[in-house]
Amino acid sequence: MSEASDYDLSMLVRALVMESNRFLEIFSAAHELHPTDMTALNLIMTARSPMTPGSLAKALNLSASATTSVLDRLTKAGHVVRERDPDDRRRVELRVLSAATALASTFFQPLAREFAAAWDQMSDADRQVVARFLVATTEATARVRDEVS
Repeated sequence: MSEASDYDLSMLVRALVMESNRFLEIFSAAHELHPTDMTALNLIMTARSPMTPGSLAKALNLSASATTSVLDRLTKAGHVVRERDPDDRRRVELRVLSAATALASTFFQPLAREFAAAWDQMSDADRQVVARFLVATTEATARVRDEVS
């Protein structure tokens, strides 16, 4: 690829986001998940510490009642459970069930294999550049998102 301008990079990021969204839409439709439910499931699944309904509401920018509806749908579908924190019974933590994790893993494994095959063709130095680019781009997106929300 010849030298890429800021515009070119922006368009490539947009293309990746669009393809990722399309892929997620297929999973969501196959498992009757609303896009917000899929986002919530991903947030709960990838959280560094157990999420609460309140922290999920904040992350989704939803009201408490709308978040309850999302959690009710995810619970009914067998993806998430609400559990009381054993140290503070007033606190409710959200957990993704192993069946949901297995379902996602099965669906996303072909994509992971394709990613690995594409990335195997890159040198370690190239991979480090890509990693820095993705971190910087993600952080820039989060900053702007925080400014406009």
